[in-house]
Formats: sequence, structure tokens, C-alpha cells
Amino acid sequence: MGAVSAADRDRLPKQDRSRATRQRLLEAAVAALAEQGWAGSTVTVVAERAGVSRGAAQHHFPTREDLFTAAVEYVAEERSRALRALFPQGAAGGAAADRTAVVAALVDLYTGPLFRAALHLWVAASNEEQLRPRVTELEARVGRETHRIAVELLGADESVPGVRESVQGLLDMARGLGLANLLTDDGARRERVVAQWAGLLDEKLR
Repeated sequence: MGAVSAADRDRLPKQDRSRATRQRLLEAAVAALAEQGWAGSTVTVVAERAGVSRGAAQHHFPTREDLFTAAVEYVAEERSRALRALFPQGAAGGAAADRTAVVAALVDLYTGPLFRAALHLWVAASNEEQLRPRVTELEARVGRETHRIAVELLGADESVPGVRESVQGLLDMARGLGLANLLTDDGARRERVVAQWAGLLDEKLR
């Protein structure tokens, strides 16, 4: 998603300018949350990063909670679309090599700035009464969508006993690798774990 210059923004129709401003705010919110955590990510900070006024930010998102839950959901949706685009045919033919690539891509969902931002949001929600129900609902929706995408890409038949649990185990493992990645980038170990999980899944789904 490339940046739009001020001159180009001025030439856009009003509705398009509003949509572009909203997108910049969402992207700036995720970046701020990933880099500075909840305490350092105020509406003012996000507005400055997005290059808009605080009033413009509040026009789109009246509260801080509105802004950050919408931001994490927006980027999660973008990542889901990107993941589907990488594998338009799913794990074609059930090939092990394809499943390895799918498992690696799913793990990547939990090792980037989106996961870091979401983690800060989860921690904040554990202490913020107003934020908790919104984040709980968001996490449930994102979790269901990620599981659904994983099933499609892996070519998994969840009517077979144990398959649903195997797919969910993969996502739980990916989340754990994402947590470990917050402190150290252990790419070599992650590759070995991905290869092992892909082999186990290929055997289970064959």
C-alpha cells in the first residue's frame, strides 16, 4: 500500500479522500501499537503518524478503542486476503511441499507487526474494562477466519476425526512461535518446527 502525496489527496473525490484518510489512520495505529505499545499509542500520536489532525481522526474513530480494534481487524483482513492470494488453489493435490509452504505462511501471520500489535491490544484489554469485550469479540472473529482459511489451504476434511484438532493445533503452535519471536528471531528453529508440522499434517490429511 503506497503512500499518497498531499497533492494527489487534494485531487481525490471527497469520498475517496475520506476512505484514504481512514486507511492511513488504521495503518498508523497498527504501526504505533506494534512499536510503542498501548500506553504510547494515543489518538494524537496516530493522527501525527497518519498526517491528519486529531479532529479528523476522531471524526472517523470517536474513541481510542474504536480506532485500535478497527486497526487490528483491518490489517488482519488484509493479511487474510494476501494469504489467500499466495495459494489460490490451496494445497494443490495435497502435495507435501505445498503443505509446507502453507504451514510456513500461516506461521508468518504470527511473526510480523500485526501479531505484535494484537498482543499489545490483548494485554491492554486484560486491564481495560471498556476494551476487553471488543477485543474478545475481535479475537474470536479473527480466530474463526484464520482457522477457516487454514482448512481451505490445507485441503483438510474436518469430518475426519482428529483433523479439526490438528489444524487448530497448528494455529496454536504458530501463535507460540510468534510469542517466542518477540524476544529473539530464531528462524532456524522455526523452519525445523514448520517442516515437522507439515509432515505430521500431511500424514494426518492424506
